[in-house]
Amino acid sequence: MSLASYIGCNVEIPINDEDDDLVTIGSFFSDEEHRINVQKYQFKTPYVYEVSSDWGIEISEYMNRKTCAESKKELIELCKLMDSYLKNGDFFELYSCWVGEETQRREGELTLQINSFDIDQIKMPEKTLVRFEK
Repeated sequence: MSLASYIGCNVEIPINDEDDDLVTIGSFFSDEEHRINVQKYQFKTPYVYEVSSDWGIEISEYMNRKTCAESKKELIELCKLMDSYLKNGDFFELYSCWVGEETQRREGELTLQINSFDIDQIKMPEKTLVRFEK
């Protein structure tokens, strides 16, 4: 199984599956059915994409330090990317889960400002819906 991270937003985002980017938007671990399910059960937005590098974005004390540090870098880069697409007052949602678990009940919710959060204070375990507001 693979940990997939999905974003939901109100604007279309171009697919970016370049291998040299820290964060890419495209289809990696999931298929269309998984994205439909995460949209139906987790998001409130019309557009859903999988976001990836080598693994999903998860930040928790149960992860090894290297993977957690990589997730933090990916999250910061994702917020920079999404900030360029969103207008003031808009938002995007992030949800990470194991592929096939998109319909399961979420375990937590969190709302953050896209440009003003302390990455070292965030806990984002799998199955946590995070709303980033601009």
